[in-house]
Amino acid sequence: MKNNKLLKEKNVTAELFSESDILEKKVSRKEFIKLGAIGTILATAGSRVFSLHATEEQHITSKAAVRWGMVIDPKKCKEGCTDCITSCHEAHNVPDHRDKKNEVKWIWKENQQTLFPEKVSPYKKNGNNLPYITLCNHCDSPSCVRVCPTQATWKRNEDGIVMMDYHRCIGCRFCMAACPYGSRSFNYKNPKSGLEKINSSYPTRTIGVVEKCNFCSERISDNKEPLCVVNCKEKAIVFGNLNDPESEIRQILEKYPSERRKVELGTGPAVFYLS
Repeated sequence: MKNNKLLKEKNVTAELFSESDILEKKVSRKEFIKLGAIGTILATAGSRVFSLHATEEQHITSKAAVRWGMVIDPKKCKEGCTDCITSCHEAHNVPDHRDKKNEVKWIWKENQQTLFPEKVSPYKKNGNNLPYITLCNHCDSPSCVRVCPTQATWKRNEDGIVMMDYHRCIGCRFCMAACPYGSRSFNYKNPKSGLEKINSSYPTRTIGVVEKCNFCSERISDNKEPLCVVNCKEKAIVFGNLNDPESEIRQILEKYPSERRKVELGTGPAVFYLS
């Protein structure tokens, strides 16, 4: 593939390096990150990362037959229980360095103050004190995907899951900066050093790579539900097809009031919280 000689706002790196050069890692990481930063600045100067015209119906506008989503009921989530977290992290080889600075997480718990600060009175610390399960929102219009210079993260057309290709990730962390939910983690240390036991059926990552929840895409391929759903004894998490009016998740959303995080940004989160 010949180098592209046309300088475009969103394709600065393509002017200097061919796609094959990038994939074959002929370009040094330092050079690529530097050029990628220039491209991002030019791209975002002409258009915003987020659309500010989101609608509450955005989550069911996908033309695909399947749009996976999740409903979480904070009132059912038991304080101190970590079954959903443990099962997910063990199966996906998520390291535990026991160090906040190097923390890597796919699913965790936060308080209402962190997730929905607009709902909390400044005079009531942490809001309602309920534990809110937190993970990647698998957005309809994911900002992380738009800023990734190597397409290491992308949204699957067939079901809306936002995926990661760890081999393409160059560790620039643009996706982390673009994600308004803090759902991505960076491996500052060798992940294997934070694993007591390795699950050989799922790939481990390397230092310098970003990772996040994948809605257990490997289980969905086998018609199985995500591990966090299966292992929640309180049934606080429901997973299903948002495009199917007869599905359990749609029935719940039609019956009970719910909310999503930062919908005003236009990302269209596929994770709902019952109010």
